[in-house]
Amino acid sequence: MAKHSDTSWKKDHPSTLFGNSVQKAERLLKHAKSHPEEIAIEHAFNHLEHAENAFMNAVQYGEHLDTVQQNKEYLEQIKQQLHEMKDEM
Repeated sequence: MAKHSDTSWKKDHPSTLFGNSVQKAERLLKHAKSHPEEIAIEHAFNHLEHAENAFMNAVQYGEHLDTVQQNKEYLEQIKQQLHEMKDEM
């Protein structure tokens, strides 16, 4: 069985996947802010569910929990901003 390179291992690590998911949520939030249309906001909300699943996987993996927690806090901020945008529509 082939070993993963350091780069491949980091790319597939649950905490990294969660971090990537939070970054995507941030991009979707920025898009929704620049294009405040219902579809953009809904797309961002849909991704939040994916990010929450990535969070659960990262917690279950049990490593880099400080980074995971920081990303979770940031994800909560993103979620709050999206809720505020939706309420203003």
